[in-house]
Amino acid sequence: MRIIDVTRPMFAGMPVWPGDPPCRCGWSARLPEDGVNVAELSFGVHTGTHVDGPLHVLEDGAPIGDLPLGAFIGPAHVLDVGASIEIGAEWLASNLPAGCERLLLRTCVWTDPGVFPTSWPVLTPDAARLLVERGVRLVGTDAPSPDSPDSVDLPVHRILLDAGVPIIENLLLDDVRGGAYELVALPLRLAEADASPVRAVLVER
Repeated sequence: MRIIDVTRPMFAGMPVWPGDPPCRCGWSARLPEDGVNVAELSFGVHTGTHVDGPLHVLEDGAPIGDLPLGAFIGPAHVLDVGASIEIGAEWLASNLPAGCERLLLRTCVWTDPGVFPTSWPVLTPDAARLLVERGVRLVGTDAPSPDSPDSVDLPVHRILLDAGVPIIENLLLDDVRGGAYELVALPLRLAEADASPVRAVLVER
């Protein structure tokens, strides 16, 4: 069994979605003075590798801590989308494995971990609807979003999240080959938040 960490490291000053709260790391207690080290963190819930829940785009959507955990553990397929600008329904129908429950899109757009990408391959609304129709339970991407960076209404988010399909963003898939794995990517049990950081791993047997 091989465990592959596909979580981006979190660090102070790391790139975040433009306009989101910055990531800050400090100390509220230190060993010499207090006898213990206690770290203090401040960041938005969409920082680094995280999962979006329905409350992110739906007024009456469930908060992330209320989502059933089954979607976040189980068989997953990593699909390399290459240099695609747009991932359409026709292409996806030809490349989506039968019975795929969790789809992870490998785009490799984070060419510099210190610089937020400005463009990336996106799903079309028809492709998102196809995933819902095929029974996909979770969609992940190593890009910052399955929607385009200039999208205001986030149609792919709305289609997937309205159907109860959570979305993992900013995975670290650079060194992961396409194929079948087991995914474990549990969100925190946040009672009022729309999203949560995750520690995402792939298990290869």
